[in-house]
Amino acid sequence: MKDQSTYLKALLNDDTEQILHIYKNCFPNVKRFIVQNNGEQADAEDIFQKALLQLTVRYRKEAFDITSSFEAYLFTVCKNLWRRELNKSKQEVTIDGVVELKNEAREIALSSLEQERWEFFQEKLELISENCKQILDRFFKKMAYKDIAIELEYNDENVVRQRVFKCKSKLTEIIRQDNRFNELKEI
Repeated sequence: MKDQSTYLKALLNDDTEQILHIYKNCFPNVKRFIVQNNGEQADAEDIFQKALLQLTVRYRKEAFDITSSFEAYLFTVCKNLWRRELNKSKQEVTIDGVVELKNEAREIALSSLEQERWEFFQEKLELISENCKQILDRFFKKMAYKDIAIELEYNDENVVRQRVFKCKSKLTEIIRQDNRFNELKEI
């Protein structure tokens, strides 16, 4: 496996051989995910392109390090873009008449910002206790309090509710203490 900056530099320098390598190794998983989640091959191709463009623009603006594998990082970017696309399609309404097209640069900037916010959140999530991570992981997956209590061997749902509240409060406190919070919030 190559180091992550090699792939990012390949995108920046339009290195066809490396970009084909990225497609060969990463696109099948993205395609599978999108097709399994109400998409088609064309959607997967569009999302993959947007993700590569987003990474290129972001890396050109400011070089950054990827702490996971490049493949996992790119997959997460694609997954977030696809979820965003699905949420947008829920809100669309058919309108007769002329509709102004969205600015592609603005869309890339917004999805890049969304990705930065997600990474910031993930970074702060790593700073809380292991117990809180387990509870919040299940809470964010919308698992019922009763099921969390059984799975993590708590006495009852009320204990889980209290733990969720305390863990969310701790996470919020950690997030708000970082100066980047205000920068990412205001944009």
